[in-house]
Amino acid sequence: MKNILFLPIAMFAFGMDAYVVAGIIPDISTSFQITEAQTAQMVTAFTLCYALSAPVLATLLAGFPTKKALMLSMLVFIFANLVTIFSTHLSMLLASRALAGIGAGIFSPLAAASAASLVPAKKKGRALGLLLGGMSAGTVIGVPAGLALATWLGWQGVFAVVVGIALIGLIGVLLGVPHICVAPPPSLKARVALLANRSVSATIAVTFLTAVASLGLYAYLAPVITGITQHTNLTPYLWVWGLGGMVGSFTIGHIIDWVKHPKAILLAVLTLMCVAIFSIPNSLSIPSSLSLTAIMAFLPFFLWGAAGWSSLAPQQHTLISLQPEHSAAVVALNSSSNYLGGAVGTLLGGLWLGHGLSVTQLVYAAAAVAAVAIVIQIGILRQSAHSVATKCPDS
Repeated sequence: MKNILFLPIAMFAFGMDAYVVAGIIPDISTSFQITEAQTAQMVTAFTLCYALSAPVLATLLAGFPTKKALMLSMLVFIFANLVTIFSTHLSMLLASRALAGIGAGIFSPLAAASAASLVPAKKKGRALGLLLGGMSAGTVIGVPAGLALATWLGWQGVFAVVVGIALIGLIGVLLGVPHICVAPPPSLKARVALLANRSVSATIAVTFLTAVASLGLYAYLAPVITGITQHTNLTPYLWVWGLGGMVGSFTIGHIIDWVKHPKAILLAVLTLMCVAIFSIPNSLSIPSSLSLTAIMAFLPFFLWGAAGWSSLAPQQHTLISLQPEHSAAVVALNSSSNYLGGAVGTLLGGLWLGHGLSVTQLVYAAAAVAAVAIVIQIGILRQSAHSVATKCPDS
């Protein structure tokens, strides 16, 4: 396991880099004299390129030494963040975010393949969980921590911290990861081919819509909170959302093993997320002077974080059961759909606010998208029950 210990550090940097903008949107908007909706497109640029870079470049990666590819992608990521720090206009800022997403998107699947090949078979799940934990921690811990650092370092200092963490990861890869060859990530063609299966495409659609609602709204957490409450202290809400994310990430696997019905679990998770998001405007209107009652203002953020981060695991279980012979490709497709949904959600949120609609309406729109995902998931459950009944007719 010691050969892969630095890989989660790099993944932490990616998770922090992808969504740290959510907490520092007002600062960046002021620096560039642009709208908050325009600033949020930094998230769109990163997540879109993250989702598409690995499958698009998979063919080019075939035969390329894995360690060199890991180091090259980290160098691209670090360089892109340096460009972000020294950007002078919006176009330069968005280009740097796109380049950072490309670097992260190439590194992540190769790191997962490397981790799986460098540990004994009985420890592969633990190794992959360590990588996913690194990236989720980067989002749920790194983002609020970055917001706190911005108070002293400014928004450029936050990205400098990301560069520092990434440098540690790069040095770890250089010194700790041996020269190995692993299969390149599944190509875009291989991933898209799986969508011909209706059950797979329906499941992927739910993943996509869940990300549109959850990750898309998260990118606008700063304008949502300040727009409804007039408060500028976002840190408590980010920490509570992150705490919920950590709880959801660490408990969902045990729940799946216990209940053994990932599709039904996902329906419950989606319902919880939809209700939590829908409750945000009302919870934010609770007077802060009522200390005991004010705790309830944070509950929707905790539940939203928990539900959002626990939604991927049931989907992975479902997809692997549907396509066991293409497990790597179908899991990669699910991951791409998740980040693509986050990118589309952020883009749509920017268009929504750009047309003068309120942040409260944006929250309700996100809840509506989650409701559509619920409807599709109910259809999936009914189809699954029908298939079981057809295979096992009453005697």
